[in-house]
Amino acid sequence: MVNIVDGGAKHAPQEMEQFLPGEGGKTYHIQPRKADNEQALGNNEFDPFAHRDNEHPTSDNETLTHLLKASLGTGILGMPIAFMYSGIIMGIFATIFTAFVCTHCSYVLVKCGHKLYYKTRRTKMTFAEIAESAFQKGPKWSRGFAPVAKFSILFGLFLTYFGTCSVYTVIVAKNFEQLIEHWTGTEVSSRLLICSLLVPLILIAWVPNLKYLAPVSMVANVFMGLGLGITFYYLTQDLPPLESRNYLVLGTLPSFFSITIFAMEAIGVVMPLENNMKTPQNFLGLCGVLSQGMSGVTLIYMLLGFLGYLRYGEDTQQSITLNLPVHEWPAQAVKVLIALAVYCTFGLQFYVCLEIVWDGIKEKCTKRPMLVNYVLRTVLVTAAVVLAISVPTIAPFMGLIGAFCFSILGLIFPVLIELVLHWDTGFGKYNWILWKNIVICICGIGALVFGSLAAIRDIVEVYTAVAPQ
Repeated sequence: MVNIVDGGAKHAPQEMEQFLPGEGGKTYHIQPRKADNEQALGNNEFDPFAHRDNEHPTSDNETLTHLLKASLGTGILGMPIAFMYSGIIMGIFATIFTAFVCTHCSYVLVKCGHKLYYKTRRTKMTFAEIAESAFQKGPKWSRGFAPVAKFSILFGLFLTYFGTCSVYTVIVAKNFEQLIEHWTGTEVSSRLLICSLLVPLILIAWVPNLKYLAPVSMVANVFMGLGLGITFYYLTQDLPPLESRNYLVLGTLPSFFSITIFAMEAIGVVMPLENNMKTPQNFLGLCGVLSQGMSGVTLIYMLLGFLGYLRYGEDTQQSITLNLPVHEWPAQAVKVLIALAVYCTFGLQFYVCLEIVWDGIKEKCTKRPMLVNYVLRTVLVTAAVVLAISVPTIAPFMGLIGAFCFSILGLIFPVLIELVLHWDTGFGKYNWILWKNIVICICGIGALVFGSLAAIRDIVEVYTAVAPQ
């Protein structure tokens, strides 16, 4: 084990001072680190950013574009009902708070990754590898938990993106359900529509790799952009006075946080984006790629949530597209565009699940690996569709994933990693890092417990209050 200690002369945390100027005016540093940084650079110690070799590195602007695409997903369609759960004024402040915490935790994860690059002399790491290395390089009591930390993150990522695939299936079916009922004049079972999507979803899941999914993703972005543009037009028409809406709702606030965390959390993509950057130093910082991207995302989410709830009030649907007047052709176009955009994006979300499972079994599948791979794809898609048939709701489903999965992955794990890395070197003046992370852990546990309970309660109501279709 390389003897690299934060407070010692052998430590080389160059990124802590030179590359990470801080967040919100705060700087993560212990006073001796700046001198260590300068000394390390002067001694020509290992620089992971200089040694990083990417065949096709992305620029800062390209990374920002990818971050926006990853963050502006289908979760944005649930922001109006999230504002209904919180109240129109409370929703603004709660959205800003949620965005700040989620962005800070992503910041912490990347910052810890940069620090571990020097300790392990590696140039890039995944989320799971950062957790494993942090526990391995941490205090003695933590080293036995390294495999558990890695497995927990991989399992959590699988559950998150597998659940997201099921949510996507429900969103596609619900949008087409309204259109079919309008065009035919007959009621259609949403579960039957979800079942009918099995074959198209299997076909898009059979796309061999991400290279061939790239054009599909571009089409999805165009469809989503057009759909959201028309949606914003509808939301700005005939707005009622602000006084007609609830300013603050406390009883359903956990549901707000669950849906908003699901919508805004991008912890699963920050390390892949950082790993492929030409200048990964620019990912962090007050004006870095992460801060710029999440600031824009927060404004868009806040605007759509505010306008959606203001426009439709207590009639706000689980997906805002379901509120649009189905008898008007622009609204019909929105439903088709959003449904097709979500369908096209399904392949990208599914690819994450596939890679996690395939990496765990591919060494055991030496005979006919391609056949096994495609059988695995088919089985996973079928399981996602079965889950969607079992829970054909959008908002409670998003809330459960946000509360159970993203609260653990996006809030609790990053601060635990930071605590382990700082365990032997201290937590700054007045132990501010420790207290800050305790507060975030409390928020994460609160979102996990109360958000999950609220989501499960809403899902149960689907079976108790509404007869199965």
